[in-house]
Amino acid sequence: MNNFTLKVFNRASLCHHFEEETFKQMQKRNIKFPTYLSSGQEFISATIAQIMEDKNIEPTIFIQHRGHSTYLSFGGNPTELVDELLGRESGCANGMGGSASIQCKEKNIYGHDGLMGNQVPIGVGSCFASKIPTIVFVGDSAAEEDYTLSSIGWASTKNLPILFVVEDNNL
Repeated sequence: MNNFTLKVFNRASLCHHFEEETFKQMQKRNIKFPTYLSSGQEFISATIAQIMEDKNIEPTIFIQHRGHSTYLSFGGNPTELVDELLGRESGCANGMGGSASIQCKEKNIYGHDGLMGNQVPIGVGSCFASKIPTIVFVGDSAAEEDYTLSSIGWASTKNLPILFVVEDNNL
């Protein structure tokens, strides 16, 4: 196994084990917020994060509601994520965002606010204003929203340094 593969595996393993423990805590009813697991999609964000790190690129990241793996893969603080899921003020969104709206301003990770696919136009606007490489993670059903497709098209016409990652949860 080469060094790149091992690093991706380590990131994905962290994400997978985090999600397994989160599910256990959900079953025990220790987590009161609606929680959106990213189980089965850990290697997507882990691979992209490792590529960005190897290329020394620090992108701005906009995540979807199933964003635990993306948050962790790109260096979000696991303790702050736990605190967020438990509704604590020390959480990554001050205990008010829950699972869907996790963020890490220090790592330029911005969470979802609940409107399906709206991280796409927000990410496009941020990228247009800053010209900083940007990655937008979106679920497969968000493409049905008119503002999502139009934003992707507009980003293309502006030649923005942006990557759209569609995560299909196979449902």
